[in-house]
Amino acid sequence: MDTEEIMHTALSLAGMDSIPADSAVHVKGKDIRKVLMCIDVEQSTIMLAKHLGYDAIIAHHPIGKAYIDFYKVLDRHVEFMLNAGIARGVAEEAVKELKERVMLRAHTSIYTHVTSFAEKVGMPLLNIHLPCDELMRRAILKSLEAGRVERVRDIASSVEQLDEFKKADTRVKVVHGDEDTRVKRYMLVVAAGTNGGYSVAKAYFDHGYDTVIYLHISPEDLARVKSSNLNGNLVILGHLAGDSLGMNMLADELTRKGLQVDKLGIIE
Repeated sequence: MDTEEIMHTALSLAGMDSIPADSAVHVKGKDIRKVLMCIDVEQSTIMLAKHLGYDAIIAHHPIGKAYIDFYKVLDRHVEFMLNAGIARGVAEEAVKELKERVMLRAHTSIYTHVTSFAEKVGMPLLNIHLPCDELMRRAILKSLEAGRVERVRDIASSVEQLDEFKKADTRVKVVHGDEDTRVKRYMLVVAAGTNGGYSVAKAYFDHGYDTVIYLHISPEDLARVKSSNLNGNLVILGHLAGDSLGMNMLADELTRKGLQVDKLGIIE
């Protein structure tokens, strides 16, 4: 298997026709039989993989050019909001500040460092972000739909049926609202690059969704949600657990295709 085939496997599983902006093959490789899979990759990870005889590294979070272009996939928030009945103008305005913040943060980064290091030592490297997050989104949605969510607290019991969330040291948390509140309409907002922060949550609350589910949220955005007294419930599931779920689903398929996949820092 080569790096392009690995990427194609992820795209096929996620139902995608092209590589999204937050994912990339950074260093190509062929005859790959044994890979190290991780959430984040650093120079030390590359040296470890080299020392242990791995043929390639599959990371999750964007690096290199994929980190610079990461802000582009945030338009998935707009797609989700349109599907939820929110007007395009409202949806685009809700995502505007987030896109700018992510773009500017990436603009300051030394984005070539890890990818150049991998190229220098001859370690094939790719990162697969949105495709794995989409796999995760589908699995969580299936678990929620099977779990009969009647009150906010039922979200935790439904999601924690999944091994990655059950085994995680973090718990599903209701960070705004009341866990005993009845849920009439909820929105799972994952697989859109990153969480939608204050503005996206507000857009859903303003359009009839009483509960919004993120993987995570920044302290600053949560403080803004609370200080604005937004009328709704906000639930966070757990970053590592969610990322692990999507990566494990990809790992299972690669293993089925004959690849040896060893994991670093991924909850199983």
